[in-house]
Amino acid sequence: MLRTERLILRPWRDADLPPFAALNADPRVREHFPSCLTHAESDASAARIRANFEAHGHGLWAAEVVGGAPFIGFIGLAEPSFVARFTPCIEIGWRLAHAHWGRGYATEGARAALAFGFESVGLAEIVSMTTPTNTRSRRVMEKLGMRRDPAEDFEHPNLAPGSPARRHVLYRLRAPGHWPVG
Repeated sequence: MLRTERLILRPWRDADLPPFAALNADPRVREHFPSCLTHAESDASAARIRANFEAHGHGLWAAEVVGGAPFIGFIGLAEPSFVARFTPCIEIGWRLAHAHWGRGYATEGARAALAFGFESVGLAEIVSMTTPTNTRSRRVMEKLGMRRDPAEDFEHPNLAPGSPARRHVLYRLRAPGHWPVG
């Protein structure tokens, strides 16, 4: 469990499944994904998140507001499930219910997750990725100090050719004291 000034990043609970399904069914939240998720697809996604957490000791934590909403989405670390020139790697990601956008929660929680990844897990680098048009997430990446090299933009292999969500930008952040090779 991680705690920030306003957030608790914690293991998932069964009670998180209905609000997670609701945010995954919201077209505003899923704007930069190929589609919204059904309740069953959302539950399957949560099951994968929980299994990954158990296997690796870290993952996408359920996010709750201290003294407020018991579940607003997730923030954390995950290993991408596809092969690309930059994998294997660990990605930082977030997905929050629309009602909790614009409050700095993604940045605040992601800072805690980055610190955990660098200090507790010992990662040398953490990446993040999204579609070029996802300006909200890209702003969070930039606030975190992540940098993009346009030469590393890629076609997401898990998305169908022609999908408007297929093109992705890649951001990187190296741990303090780790310098790029070459």
